[in-house]
Amino acid sequence: MTTANVLWGSRFRSGPSPELMALSRSEASHFRLAPYDLAASFSHARELVRAGLLTRAEGEAIETALATIGTDVAAGIITPSASDEDVHTFLERILIEKLGALGGKLRAGRSRNDQAANDLKLYLRDHGRRIVLSLLTLQEALAFQAEQHLNSLAPGFTHLQPAQPVSFAHQLLAHAQGFARDIGRMQDWDRRTARSPLGAAALAGSGIAKQPELSARELGYDDPCENSIDAVGSRDHVAEFLFVTAMMSVNLSRLAEEVFLWSSRQFRWIELDDAYATGSSIMPQKKNADIAELTRGRAARLTGGLSTILTALKGLPFAYNRDLAEDKRAAFEAVDTLSVVLPAMAGMIRTMRVNNAELRRQATDGFTLATEVADWLARQGVPFSEAHEITGSLVRYCEDRGIGLGDLSRDDLATVDARLDMSIKESLTPEAAVRARDGYGGTAPQRVTEQLERLRANFDSQREWAMRYDGPRAG
Repeated sequence: MTTANVLWGSRFRSGPSPELMALSRSEASHFRLAPYDLAASFSHARELVRAGLLTRAEGEAIETALATIGTDVAAGIITPSASDEDVHTFLERILIEKLGALGGKLRAGRSRNDQAANDLKLYLRDHGRRIVLSLLTLQEALAFQAEQHLNSLAPGFTHLQPAQPVSFAHQLLAHAQGFARDIGRMQDWDRRTARSPLGAAALAGSGIAKQPELSARELGYDDPCENSIDAVGSRDHVAEFLFVTAMMSVNLSRLAEEVFLWSSRQFRWIELDDAYATGSSIMPQKKNADIAELTRGRAARLTGGLSTILTALKGLPFAYNRDLAEDKRAAFEAVDTLSVVLPAMAGMIRTMRVNNAELRRQATDGFTLATEVADWLARQGVPFSEAHEITGSLVRYCEDRGIGLGDLSRDDLATVDARLDMSIKESLTPEAAVRARDGYGGTAPQRVTEQLERLRANFDSQREWAMRYDGPRAG
């Protein structure tokens, strides 16, 4: 490589060594930032016209060339060469090949430092919205299943032990609530990220591009960054994006774990559609929830990426350091992982078949109605601490005789405690237990219906946010 192929060579007596360039050159995945770099170049060209470094005709010529380059890059007609150090070098090389010395004028007033920060910000703001739209598809799948199972009874668990009956829709929507918060976190992140680093140049601000507020608005930002050193030297917006996506992957992993359990022969709650399951190369009878397992496994990549960027940022001095190039690897990994995981999970959830009869049968396994006994006693005026002890004795009595709470006779009840009578039997059905939980946020069907309606309204507003974006988008 010669010094003519890099943006920084004239101060040096020799070109960079192959070893340096092998380490320094951007990974192939980084060149996906080309559309965002080009968008910023359009805006910067207008800034140079305003600053008087380009005539209007020169600015128009550069914009025309940039548009052609964008089309050719998108079509794969133009690709980076082995001598292009990064996306900025690549695009400047092509521009100069098209326009000669005029193409070289575009570099005035900016630095790779503010370009690099800006390109990734634009990419993440664009793809953050794509992730939201993809997650909303999974949300709709959960809502679709929940609507079918408002009155389907299932055992609720704590500590992976049967606890109390719940509506299966309520269990599904518990996951939807977590994903709704993930989208809210993405929206909050975007609000803090909507400041442009352009105009910061290397670190001190530009002596030429002095109206960064105009280019900021052109690129869909709210304003430019307040401090030029912070603009190029900070990547907390990348760390926060990685937290949001890592938290999303953790929530996906929890749903995946439940699907894995639900579809097992031990649970038998659901059956996966053949199109969303796999088999075994040796055991013909197997039907595996591979989507769930792969989702659970790939969550490790996203939590690892968050750890990587936090460690890279720790202790960095002043403005820009090359350590910050690690931001792209982690960010792209998060985007790429979610782009395949979310559609697969959405399809799996939407097409799964629920075994209502088995759910209903298991809803009372493990004395899940015991709390109904304690609540019934409390409504009769028995202090709950005492009601709890009586109920525990009743459960032990049933265990010793191999019967369930629904099998208790009048004599059985009286043997345990004289205050227990047959009227308690009205409370000892899973239907009654679920209906009784009719406070806000409870599992009673009417409350779950209301929850579903609120969630769907939230989906609409979140979708509208994701689609309403004035910044550059690729593809």
